[in-house]
Formats: sequence, structure tokens, C-alpha cells
Amino acid sequence: MKRLWIVSELYYPEESATGYYVTHIAEGLATSFSVSVLCSQPTYASRGVKAPWQEYRNRVDIRRCWSTTFSKDKLLPRFANVVTICVSLFMAALRKSRAGDVFLVTTNPPLLPAFISFAAKLRRARCVLLTHDVYPDALASIGGLSRDSFIYRVLKPVGSKTFRSMDMIFVLGRDMEALVKGHLGTTNVPVKIVTNWADTESIVPLPRMTNPLLRDLGLTDKFVILYSGNMGRTHGIETIVEAARRLRKYSDIFFLFIGWGAKESWLKSTVAREQLDNILVVPPRLRDDIPISLNACDLAIISFVSSMAGISVPSRMYNIMSAGKPLLGATDESSELAMLINEEGTGMTVSPDDPQGLADAILALRADREVLNEMGRRARRAADCKYARPLILAKYSAALACYLGSDP
Repeated sequence: MKRLWIVSELYYPEESATGYYVTHIAEGLATSFSVSVLCSQPTYASRGVKAPWQEYRNRVDIRRCWSTTFSKDKLLPRFANVVTICVSLFMAALRKSRAGDVFLVTTNPPLLPAFISFAAKLRRARCVLLTHDVYPDALASIGGLSRDSFIYRVLKPVGSKTFRSMDMIFVLGRDMEALVKGHLGTTNVPVKIVTNWADTESIVPLPRMTNPLLRDLGLTDKFVILYSGNMGRTHGIETIVEAARRLRKYSDIFFLFIGWGAKESWLKSTVAREQLDNILVVPPRLRDDIPISLNACDLAIISFVSSMAGISVPSRMYNIMSAGKPLLGATDESSELAMLINEEGTGMTVSPDDPQGLADAILALRADREVLNEMGRRARRAADCKYARPLILAKYSAALACYLGSDP
């Protein structure tokens, strides 16, 4: 019997976006196929939790491999994690898999697809890529590597060769599809767009005035702009802070940050040093509390650094839509985020690194509550009709059926 091996650094009990989505993809596919997971111990939000080395959960056989679990927010310790995770998962893939099996491997960590593609060839198995981030392009966009550097010139063809080695590639958006096809060149590898989903069952629009988080923070009478999620190197946190500086004179406008990440320390120190009393930073919520936290605003915001189109598609936008919140995107116009907002009429977009444009958009949306409310209603409709979890999982199952056959 053919087996689907899902290979990812992050999996349950890891609750970061990748861990959450990969867990539900595995469990959804397990209703039709024999599914096993190869993963590491938690290294992100749940780092420090010791999960069982082997576990059977929701029809999925989980095998956790040894690796270092240093903090991901420092580059050298993170690199140690990447190396040990890739080697450990590669060895496990060789030991456990059989000819004819299928690997579905994520791009986290970035070297993992090359390792698993090689393992698949050695075992005469298929290899399918689940692309969450495009490397080395992502490193260049955040300034980690110069596109003219020797290292980038070495990594780029390695990345392209890895893409070309796959039997099929899943991408999260149209911008990512275009970028990946650039890596493929004339190689005939199928590329399929399957977006992340909105949790439309547990995340629904809730009354603002009775929101317990807004009440506890004393923000019920403010126009609240919410940034929720990872504050990583790819996110334009600096642009939002500069927009907040320019809007300090408006006493009713308030910025609420809920999350963590590489830029969290910079954000907190900047708010304290400059006494930005229109910004509050609070820790990330437990997943069960997300329906309340996503409803704790009038307007949600997602901000990227420039040149991120195609490199990363923010999963949080789907749950923001599920909460029925209008969305302000500081992003490249060619990004999936901008295309979705503009096509569905769920908010506004401005260029990355344009704090004045961001501030002006906030003032424009604040000035017309009826338009703002209609954007929220459109967001929820789109979440229900296009991005609900059963719809997305069905796309994965249909795409993989050609390799795995019918129900086992």
C-alpha cells in the first residue's frame, strides 16, 4: 500500500502557522490515504514542549526526530537547527519509506526539500513540494543576502534545481506560482495553487462592544488597528510604527499588536523609548482565544517589506476575513494579498515602506463606517465561499490522488 509521508520541521503540538496548517492537511488527507508524518520537536511558539517521539493521532502516524531546538530568532543557533533537522529527517525518510511512496515536504526549513528530494530518488518514491516560502529569494528580500553576493549566486541554482527535482509543487498564491515557474524554466513540473484556509467554523464575526479583550485593555472607545501574528524579518513593522507616529494627534486611533517574532524586541523598545502611547504590544493569544483577538479591532493590517510578492503569502489574512474584518495591506500590488483585497473588495492596499500612505488609508477608512462595515461583510462571504477548510483540503486530496490512488 502506498503511503504519504508528510515531512516538516513543524507539526502538532506546534501552533505556529506552518505547524497548524501542516497538521490539519495531514489529518484531512488521512481520511482518504495512509498518512505518516516526519517532524522535529517543537522549535517555534511551542519550543520547550517535549512531545512523544512516536504518536498516533487523528489517523496520522507521527514520528518525531531528534534535532537541536535553539531559538529561531538568532541566526547561528537557527542554522544549527536547520542542519540537524534536515539530516535527521533525511535519515528517517530513508529508513521508513518504500518504493512507490509519496513525500509531501514543506519549505521549512529551507534546505529540507533538497534533502527529501534526494531521499525520494534513493527510495524510488515521489516527491511533492508544499511551498510556504521561496528560497533563496526570501533571504534577499529581507537583506540577509545580496543578490550580487557569491552565496546567493550559489544558492539560486541550487534552489532552482530543487524545484525542478519535484514531481509536483503546491504554491499558496498566484504571485508565488509566477516566481516558482521562473525557477522551473522549461522544466515541465506541475504547479498547483492551493491557498491556506479560513477557520470559518470557530472564527466568526463577533459584536465589537462586548469584546472582552477590548474591554480588558480599555479600548472599547478607540478606533483600533490590529496587527496579529508573526513579527518576523519579512514584515514591515517599522512602516506601521511610523504611521502610528504620524497619527498620534488623533486621540481615538490606537494600534494593537498581538504576536511575537524577530522584530518584537525592536517594537517594544521603540514604543517605550519614544513613549508611543497609541501603541500597545501584547503576547500572542492561545489558538482558542483567536476568535476573540481577531475581533478586537475595527481594521486589521498586514504589512510586508518591499519585494515580497511571491515569496510568502500570509495565512493570517484568511482568518481575518473569517472574522469579518476589513483588511489594510501594505504590500506589493502584484502580491496575492493585494490581489485578494482588491478583487474581493475587502479593504485597501498601499505600497510597502510608505507610512504616509498607510496613515492616509487609515484616516480614509475611519471616516466612512458604512464602507468599512461593507468591506467586513464581503470578507466573510469570501471566506465562506472560497476559503473554507473543507474546500481547500478537497483540493489537496484531488491533486494527490493521481500518485496515491483511491481510498486505501
